[in-house]
Amino acid sequence: MLLSVDGLCKTYASFPNPPVQVLHDVSFGLDAGQALGLVGESGSGKSTIAKCLMALTRPEQGSITYDGTDVVRARGADLLRFRRDVQMVFQDPYGSLNPRMTVEELVGEGLLVHRLEPTPAARRDRVAEILRTVGLNPDDRGRYPRSFSGGQRQRIAIARALAVQPRILVCDEPVAALDVSVQAQVINLLQDMQRQFGLAILFIAHDLAVVRHLCERIVVLHKGRVVEQGTRAEIFGSPREAYTRALLDAVPVPDPAVGRARRRQLQHQS
Repeated sequence: MLLSVDGLCKTYASFPNPPVQVLHDVSFGLDAGQALGLVGESGSGKSTIAKCLMALTRPEQGSITYDGTDVVRARGADLLRFRRDVQMVFQDPYGSLNPRMTVEELVGEGLLVHRLEPTPAARRDRVAEILRTVGLNPDDRGRYPRSFSGGQRQRIAIARALAVQPRILVCDEPVAALDVSVQAQVINLLQDMQRQFGLAILFIAHDLAVVRHLCERIVVLHKGRVVEQGTRAEIFGSPREAYTRALLDAVPVPDPAVGRARRRQLQHQS
């Protein structure tokens, strides 16, 4: 198991109201090269899990283990290695990119921080290579994020994450802010990157149709608890929990006849 989450609990202060516990004993694992979907409605705790995984906030209880390293207690060289190996792609591609930095600076920053390329020329070559890999023109590396469309900005964010050669990509609703046609392009890009680089992907979303296309295993969250997890075939073919069936029933279906048949099947299962 490359990444293991065991018994994660997280509470936020809510002054003057009582504290709010947003994660309750959350446990799951991610294997090397695997795409794992983390799904649930808004407020189910998905983004809080991502913040805990990235060591951006600390859980009160539970453990996060990456390749033998205790992430919660990691410091110094161990934390630096973790921050290189586990990269994140955020929901808002514009908000996650510094508007004062060029594409070359954004994508090359990680190379500088982790000392992966010894010279400015080598960094420029690496930036050009990774931009081509994600479908962008290296000649545009001197431009700023505002000069690009939403889909192009998300490709820049993915290029920034991939530049340091991570082993895990944590994607927090990475296509939610994009048009439907652009969503498909970004999902296909993530699939290509997974195959090309052997990446493990933790894909956080509320859209089960997108998760079904990308992920081999799925974890279903409800009010900060894991209510069900299993393979794609298990979750979509024979969900055990009523909440999972409700999520599936909410996925839009273009063909009304297919939608009615699916609803009858889910009602029969319940």
